[in-house]
Amino acid sequence: MLVVIRGAGDIATGIALRLWRAGIRVVMTDLEKPTAIRRTVAFSTAVVRGETVVEDVAARRADCPGQALELLERGVVPVLADPQGVCVHALRPDAVVDAILAKKNLGTRITDAPVVVGVGPGFTAGVDCHAVVETMRGHALGRALYEGSAQPDTGVPGLIGGFAGERVLRAPADGVFHRYLEIGDRVKTGDVAAEVDGRPMVCTLDGVLRGILPEGTPVHEGMKAGDIDPRCKIEHCYRASDKALAVGGGVLEAVLGLSGALGSAGR
Repeated sequence: MLVVIRGAGDIATGIALRLWRAGIRVVMTDLEKPTAIRRTVAFSTAVVRGETVVEDVAARRADCPGQALELLERGVVPVLADPQGVCVHALRPDAVVDAILAKKNLGTRITDAPVVVGVGPGFTAGVDCHAVVETMRGHALGRALYEGSAQPDTGVPGLIGGFAGERVLRAPADGVFHRYLEIGDRVKTGDVAAEVDGRPMVCTLDGVLRGILPEGTPVHEGMKAGDIDPRCKIEHCYRASDKALAVGGGVLEAVLGLSGALGSAGR
């Protein structure tokens, strides 16, 4: 089975890990200049660096669908700089998973593959996809929905270690992002993690810097640019999150169930 995952950020990478470890071949796509902040657990890093490894699974940049298939034969996850998902037509996958997490549908259609799964808000099962997987932290996280949509975006991050919005760092201005700290650094409230156009991006609580944009990224004011983990466990920076794996489990259920790959036990 072949699945194309649109998006290669940390949530999409958690999905890829679940599918890959279940024996499903995965091809991923992302921007030419990815904007994932949890770069140590995002296969999108391969687009920039050429290759990366997350939890012992290797990924490499592919420059065309043919090269992607060659990498799969070598046991490597291919990542294409293909934000429009043009490769879908060439690869003819068994399933397409839209994990861009744009909070809206950026072009995925229910006719793109025999199974199409939308991740998070912006999709409606039965309209532009066959199933939607919930991404909001809480009782429904990771649930595969075969009717309706995921919960709407609230704009407030989920609680981690008792903190929600405070743990997310946002660009203080429009301009080019200049990073001072690196993922895994311990930080305290008031530390300057980066600056944009001479304005500092200040840490809002004590913890470990779990994610931050790469140096030189063009940003706009208010754009998510960093993430602090108040639990202060550096190892969390290098492993897929509970949320990413929960969402990945929901996608795995939907792909296997809707494709009939494991028989007709049903939902």
